[in-house]
Amino acid sequence: MRRDGNPEFIEALARGLDVLRCFPPGRPAMTLSEVATATGLARPTARRILITLEQLGYVRGDNGGFSLTPRVLELGMAYVGSMNLWELAHPHLRDLVTRTGESCSIAQLDGSDIVYVARVAVPKLVTLAVTIGTRFPALQTSLGKVLLAALSPDELDRVLAHPSRSGIPARWEPGRDEIDAILREVRAQGWAATDQQLALGIRSVAAPIRDGDGKVVAAVNVNAHAAETSMETLMTRHLPMLLHTAGAISADWDAWYSRPLETVPVVS
Repeated sequence: MRRDGNPEFIEALARGLDVLRCFPPGRPAMTLSEVATATGLARPTARRILITLEQLGYVRGDNGGFSLTPRVLELGMAYVGSMNLWELAHPHLRDLVTRTGESCSIAQLDGSDIVYVARVAVPKLVTLAVTIGTRFPALQTSLGKVLLAALSPDELDRVLAHPSRSGIPARWEPGRDEIDAILREVRAQGWAATDQQLALGIRSVAAPIRDGDGKVVAAVNVNAHAAETSMETLMTRHLPMLLHTAGAISADWDAWYSRPLETVPVVS
């Protein structure tokens, strides 16, 4: 049954995307039955979709199970490339990592989760692995707090109504009054911090990336291990450099998207 009232909605495509999204973190392979159960599809339907994705190179079948292939990354990288975000941000992130000695990332909001779209990392012992495409529940991260604080009240209500698709159980689950108070503080100060609210040992500080109209389009952070970096160090040493970097990326973003587009003359 079509899940959308729009007659243009393609249910088969939606089911294929459901299959790609059903592979949880830490589960590189799933059986046909597991895929069918996770997606709510009948086994024959799930099997046809998996075979199609296998022929397209997005899924690999082996020993009675199925796993995603690296080609799936092309879907996410197409988005990053279309935004030109990696090219804009990478030099700034690399410089910030050099100056702080910590990993730095950029994320955007997707439902009630953040999704990492750019990252420069340093070798650290951390409890959660992060790569481009990783998603975490937004409220428990400094990046997410920055992005949520930029939403209107109606937008925030809609976002918070969506359950996280990260598969990461949160250590900190605030009530709505606490959420509103925290986001007001983030708006007032222009940055956000988190101290082991997502997972033990992880603390970070984040700042907004804005377009030329001042709209928050992404967030950038400095991420540290609690055993190595104190909150005082994050606030007094790393935060000023982070704010400078966020401003530099914002300026480059504005310059890129306000550039005059080249026109091709029409020959009659």
